[in-house]
Amino acid sequence: MNIAIDIVSDLVCPWCFIGKHRLMQAIALVKARHPKVRFQINWLPYFLNPDTPPQGEPYRAFLEAKFGGATQVARLQLDVADAGREAGVLFDFERIVTRPNTLRAHRLVYRAQSTGHRPAEIEALVERLFVGYFQRGEDIGDIATLAEIAAECGDRKDAVIAYLESNEGVPQVRSLVGKVGGLGVGSVPFYIIQRRLTVSGAQTGEVLAAAIMQAM
Repeated sequence: MNIAIDIVSDLVCPWCFIGKHRLMQAIALVKARHPKVRFQINWLPYFLNPDTPPQGEPYRAFLEAKFGGATQVARLQLDVADAGREAGVLFDFERIVTRPNTLRAHRLVYRAQSTGHRPAEIEALVERLFVGYFQRGEDIGDIATLAEIAAECGDRKDAVIAYLESNEGVPQVRSLVGKVGGLGVGSVPFYIIQRRLTVSGAQTGEVLAAAIMQAM
């Protein structure tokens, strides 16, 4: 049996990074009971802040303006870090300088999915983008940085640079964002299982596994 899961996320959302790992935990739980089940994962784009400048913006200043100051940001990041550790995700917020516009990063994932990359390669690319931003402080809105990340995941750097320097993939990604909004998705991560059952938020692996079982 094949199970299709669409994941709506943004690559600068810490809860999406946690949600990705919790989904992997859920898949492992389901496979332990049903070894023959196969999963088809599809990543859908979302913009947490659609008005982010193309060149990005200062990370810390953005957060403090959004959440009301340094104390509030520190408290929120501590909560996220605690949740991350439980899911096997470590955050290094101090390394992040720029909060990027994620259109290019989403285009990179879209390219991998639409050009026949293997599921394991796509999963590795998404993981590496999250790791690059939240653990290494890399600017995942920068073309050269994205090309390096893609090359690490088996792609051709020159092909990725040419793609990102063009307009290719932009209409498709923006169209997908619009379609996701039309579904009523207002926060991420958001999971669509078998095109009919939805789960909102970075739920635990057990909750996600139960939802998958229900969809089965």
